Amino acid sequence: MSKQAKLIVDKDFVVGEVDKRIYGSFIEHLGRAVYGGIYEKDHPQADEQGFRSDVLELVKGLDVPIVRYPGGNFVSGYNWEDGVGPLDQRPRRLELAWRTIEPNWIGFNEFMDWCRKANTDAMMAVNLGTRGPDEARNLLEYSNHPSGTYWSDLRVQHGYKEPHNVKTWCLGNEMDGPWQIGAKTAVEYGRIASETAKVMRWVDPTIELVACGSSAIGMPTFPDWEATVLDLAYNDVDYISLHQYYGNREKDTANFLAQSVGMDSFINTVISTADFVQAKKRSKKKINLSFDEWNVWFHSNESDKKLDPWQIAPPQLEDIYTQEDALVVGCMLISLLKRTDRVKMACIAQLVNVIAPIMTTNGGDAWKQTIYYPYMHASLFGRGEVLVPLMSSPKHDTKDFTDVPYIEAVAVHNEEKQEVTVFAVNRHLEESISFDIDLRSFGQGRILEHIVLENEDLSASNTADAPNRVTPHTNGSATLTDKGQIQAVLNKASWNVIRIKL
Repeated sequence: MSKQAKLIVDKDFVVGEVDKRIYGSFIEHLGRAVYGGIYEKDHPQADEQGFRSDVLELVKGLDVPIVRYPGGNFVSGYNWEDGVGPLDQRPRRLELAWRTIEPNWIGFNEFMDWCRKANTDAMMAVNLGTRGPDEARNLLEYSNHPSGTYWSDLRVQHGYKEPHNVKTWCLGNEMDGPWQIGAKTAVEYGRIASETAKVMRWVDPTIELVACGSSAIGMPTFPDWEATVLDLAYNDVDYISLHQYYGNREKDTANFLAQSVGMDSFINTVISTADFVQAKKRSKKKINLSFDEWNVWFHSNESDKKLDPWQIAPPQLEDIYTQEDALVVGCMLISLLKRTDRVKMACIAQLVNVIAPIMTTNGGDAWKQTIYYPYMHASLFGRGEVLVPLMSSPKHDTKDFTDVPYIEAVAVHNEEKQEVTVFAVNRHLEESISFDIDLRSFGQGRILEHIVLENEDLSASNTADAPNRVTPHTNGSATLTDKGQIQAVLNKASWNVIRIKL
């Protein structure tokens, strides 16, 4: 084992405070995310509202702080009024984004009930595809106004006396995508986002608003879209969104594991663009980032093409994740943490069944996919302040990237718990790498645990029949030296969590 890497951190050199919403997720009316995922009224473990209690327990295990709803592409053709009021009066609609039937068994109020049961908040999206400011302000009034007006009294009539007080709202979804219902140019979207934000703030000045960024870094509109939209809506919004998915269609694992290098560049480009607009406007206000769709997505692409249209909750986008995918998700989490000064919200897409950490069978069990574990570890142990990482690592080149560090790592200091947690991925496919951590400013500490997620078979996955094929262990090698430094060996192709008690 000749390769060595080192991480130096100091408690006085801080990137930023972790906003807990960076560990958010996403539920869209798509595939079996809702029907058969969070809700299945005839399931043996369904509660009185039809929500699956086994799924709720797995969601609680992730400590998810916020969940984006109801889309996604779905929202650009959605009439929110279809999903409130008596169930027997709700219409069935053709859902054009995913070519399914939407029965509207679950709508806004039921989702808010589910959020309370899951100990999470809602990030609501409004339809700026087929609709606009009027419907957005009505939904906000229905949600957040106490009573005494048409829409707030309608909520009370529907059995919800107290307002839901949703504080985070997305102004549409992926509006530059030609696949989007009501897709817009940057100028068209920037104007409607500005006007929608204006009237929503008149209804409730306490809300935070997310403007749509470009749909992905590879879009021809990127990053001019961000510059134009922010130029038109800068004073009206608080965040700009980013979306990115990665896949390994070419079966080039080294290049796949390096994709988060591109994610770093994506984040930095959006920050630079937002700051350019700030400078142009001579504004004191900073626009922060909401990375509200991110994950690995490619396994299900071919099978989705074979599905018949106009079903209720068909098995769409049901990627079965591998050890390799878990490493990429770990690297993506580290990318988010490294820019926690500006990335304040993020949503792994999605939460259940649809490109998700949690899978279910209809009428059967729920289980954890491989990607559940890095997401869970980051959410549970990655709270506090991210420390500036002085990192040295051997590097390599891949098809799309040069100077890719074999070791990707970041450290989070939780002052309240007196802990430092280091998250690290070894991208090397054949060799373990010696890893030293210098916590020079913290004094003596002790190793709480060194968690490792690894598998000799990078294509190994968890399934209904074998739900524990890929699970983490706590037999990592991290030890404390006499000089207060930490030494560890990071096994090949592994996700590592090293927790230190100060």
